[in-house]
Amino acid sequence: MDRTRLVLVAPIFGAEPVSPARLESALAGGDVAAVIIDAGDGEPEAVQPLAAPLVEVAQAAGAAALLRGDSRAAGRIRADGVHVDTDVDEVASALKRLRPNGIVGAGGAVTRHAAMELGELDPDYVFFGRLDRPDTDTAEPTAISLATWWAELFEVPAVALLGLDLAEAEDLAAAGVEFVALRDGVWRHPEGPAAAVSQANAAIEAGWVPA
Repeated sequence: MDRTRLVLVAPIFGAEPVSPARLESALAGGDVAAVIIDAGDGEPEAVQPLAAPLVEVAQAAGAAALLRGDSRAAGRIRADGVHVDTDVDEVASALKRLRPNGIVGAGGAVTRHAAMELGELDPDYVFFGRLDRPDTDTAEPTAISLATWWAELFEVPAVALLGLDLAEAEDLAAAGVEFVALRDGVWRHPEGPAAAVSQANAAIEAGWVPA
C-alpha cells in the first residue's frame, strides 16, 4: 500500500478565506496530494477570481487542485477536477463530463449505504466527513469509523476529514486510510500552516506501515 497522504481543504469564502500566500505556506510544509478549493455556496461570479490563484499555487507545488461548489467553473480555472458532495446524481454527472482526464471526488457519505452507492460509480475517492460542520478538536467519530471500514474493504481510496488534533493522522495511516484531509487544523494552527502540514506528515510517518 502507498503511504497515506494529505489533502487540504481551502475555503475561499466566509470569515477566514484562504489566500494564495497562506496556501503557498502550507504547501511548503511537506507532502500534499491535493487541495480542495471550497467555494461552498459562494456567488458563481465571485468564484473564478478567488479560486484561480489557488489552483495555480497548488499545481505549482505538485498538488492536484479540485473545486468544490461551482463545478462549472472548474474548467475555466483549469482545475484538475471537482469535489462533489451534493448527491449521487451530481457525482454521476461530473464523472460523465470529466472522465477520463479529470478527477472526480465524491463526498457526503454519512452512512455505509451512502458510501457504497457512491463507490459503485467508481469516483477517484470517497470523502468521509462533513464540510458543513465546524471543526472540533477531534474528528467526527462517524467519519473516522466509516473511513477505516471503507479502506479495509474497497479499492476506491478513502479520504477522512480530521479536526484540529493532527495526531489523529497516525491512527488513520496505521489503519490504511489512503488520504487524510485537513481544514481548520491547518489554517488555525498556532504555529502556522507550514508547521501544521509538517506535523501531520510526521504523524502519518509514525503510523504508516509499508506493505
